[in-house]
Amino acid sequence: MNFHVLHPADQLCMMMERIYAFGMTTTSGGNLSIMDSDGDIWITPASIDKGTLTPDDIMQVKPDGTVIGIHTPSVELPFHKQIYEKRPDIKAVLHAHPPALVAYSSLNRKPLTEMIASVNYVCNNVKTADYALPGSKALSEKITREFEAGTDIVIMESHGVVLGAGNMFDAFMKFETLDYCARIEINAAPLGRPRVLTAEELDMYYRRSFPQLEEYHPGEYSSEERYYRSAMCTYIKRAYNQQLFTSTQGTFSRRLSDGSFIITPYNKDRMYLEPEDMVNIRNGRKEQGKNPSRAVKMHQAIYEQHPDINAIAIAHPPNIMAFAVTGTEFDARLIPESYIMLKQVQRLPYGANLNDHGQVVSTISMKNPVAVIENDCVVIAGSGLLNVFDRLEVLEYSAKSVLAAKQLGEPHTISADEVKEIEVAFKL
Repeated sequence: MNFHVLHPADQLCMMMERIYAFGMTTTSGGNLSIMDSDGDIWITPASIDKGTLTPDDIMQVKPDGTVIGIHTPSVELPFHKQIYEKRPDIKAVLHAHPPALVAYSSLNRKPLTEMIASVNYVCNNVKTADYALPGSKALSEKITREFEAGTDIVIMESHGVVLGAGNMFDAFMKFETLDYCARIEINAAPLGRPRVLTAEELDMYYRRSFPQLEEYHPGEYSSEERYYRSAMCTYIKRAYNQQLFTSTQGTFSRRLSDGSFIITPYNKDRMYLEPEDMVNIRNGRKEQGKNPSRAVKMHQAIYEQHPDINAIAIAHPPNIMAFAVTGTEFDARLIPESYIMLKQVQRLPYGANLNDHGQVVSTISMKNPVAVIENDCVVIAGSGLLNVFDRLEVLEYSAKSVLAAKQLGEPHTISADEVKEIEVAFKL
């Protein structure tokens, strides 16, 4: 889907639907706006159910102040207008009250974006603004002062967060990424203080080159490939809806019987991926006109080294990532299911997946199919897409259970003898 060609009212409804569905705002909370090429501001209305918005509910505000529509524009219209006036490069503004970011808002501080390089890349200049009455001139001035100084993200004390970008999808991506970062840091609290990446480690990510692959013309897809393209879209959307992926982070790949493999594309919205968006990699060459995930060479190396691995996922779910950013070992001996699915979860240092993939390739296997890379991601291997997706779910849900247990006491693990019993019974 080409989100950017949609009418501004349609874009606002689609994004508000996602924000509301993920519990990142309430029925009456939050507001979004887009400034179009004519200088008109399209903005969500005041006091209208955010869970049932339609394009007819969106308000249009002309440059001369004329208001068109069946409702009243959001009470926060003044700071939207002032941001557009002071920052002509910004064409979309998003304001909401997700619980994790409201926690930081109540403390008047910002999340540790330096925990994860991909987060810091998107949200590397977060500012805070002191409290002022919603809809007031004072609030507009405090927010706009920070935007005028160059930031695109402001956490408003005892209120919420406001973000600006060149389009609504980019604003949402920043919002979703910052919220995800906040949830990871909060989840990490029972484990210890997260490790912040050094300037050199962040630079290692920034300097990571996009894989240079020759192209080939694929011709007609086989029935097998068509099946797996469709299946991958199904699992990607499930992973996104369960917040195992974010809109632009999270990758699946699937080996085909002819030795090629298909992989998630780079920087495309996971919510709306279609089978034709998947990228085929054949003999080290990519399908013509498409860009695969930047992790494509690591996927390729794993397939070359491990003929029994037929599917791979890379993800950054917020509960298991609490272990990744604190360097805490994750013990899968929580319940029989978690051990059966995950075995011994491996831990790798930051950077293991960025340049030389040898450490990942030699660590991951069908015997030990899960690796947590510190301050970065999890890598999961399996016999097929369902097997990998199942492991991803079990990993995240098990991590969530451990973090919940730590609020009540110290969780117990299955004993060595009980593990042996499981291995015999399930032929592990």
